[in-house]
Amino acid sequence: MSRVMVYIDGFNLYFGLRSKGWRKYYWLDLVALGQALLKPGQTLQGVHYFTSRIRANGRNLADRQRQTTYLEALSTLPRLQAYFGHYLEKPRQCRQCGAEWMDYEEKMTDVNIAVQLLTDAFDDRFDTALLISGDSDLTTPVRTLRMKFLAKRLIVVFPPGRQSFELKKTAHATFTIGEANLRQSQLPPAVSRADGFILQRPAHWQ
Repeated sequence: MSRVMVYIDGFNLYFGLRSKGWRKYYWLDLVALGQALLKPGQTLQGVHYFTSRIRANGRNLADRQRQTTYLEALSTLPRLQAYFGHYLEKPRQCRQCGAEWMDYEEKMTDVNIAVQLLTDAFDDRFDTALLISGDSDLTTPVRTLRMKFLAKRLIVVFPPGRQSFELKKTAHATFTIGEANLRQSQLPPAVSRADGFILQRPAHWQ
């Protein structure tokens, strides 16, 4: 059996779903999704999920609560490991009116993915890597993996509504997640934590 490891760019996947208006698929079982993307003769070794916790700005309490609930639900899944970056405060300015404000930019996800991907390759933890992202910033680690590990394959799996010409050129192959895979890979409406607390799918995501 060919060993497969899955690497998920959390925000790239989220914004891909949002661009399609597919809020109903946010309650996504990432291990089930990884399993659904396998071909015959492949076995899932694990799923690495990369994201950042939403930073409070006084207007996003509900968003933060929904994300926390989802992250806690994901933590109950076997074979899934989550990695967290952070948000960096960054000034913004309107080009038309000159107005200025402070915004937040998500940082570290690309670096975390690159480090984990290459570490797993060095430790021989997979034969094929599935990279779920459409971020062209990941082209360099993909290219490095191909140059240094000739026997391993790197497949880029584009989230819905996301594409990258650079990744498409660099990977062994690419394809896009289909809606059927998302529909069939949802968490149960109620997920039980280890302490018995029941996590409910956010009503906003119905």
